[in-house]
Amino acid sequence: MDNNLLAEAINLTLFGMGFVFVFLTLMVLVTTVMSLLVKRFQPNLNLATTSNIEFSSDIDEKTEAIIKKAIKMHTKT
Repeated sequence: MDNNLLAEAINLTLFGMGFVFVFLTLMVLVTTVMSLLVKRFQPNLNLATTSNIEFSSDIDEKTEAIIKKAIKMHTKT
């Protein structure tokens, strides 16, 4: 009886690990395909409109310069 119980435990463990492996593999594949589709069909964004952002007067000049440089670096890539 102990042999049968041990065999069932090993069988259940292998089945569970196999199911998790297949599920995670499918999830990675589906996520990759979705990412490729989004990249392919994504409309071109007009980044020129974001360069005319008005800053409030509560921000000092140094912070404003840092923010503008960060936006410029971000839109460059």
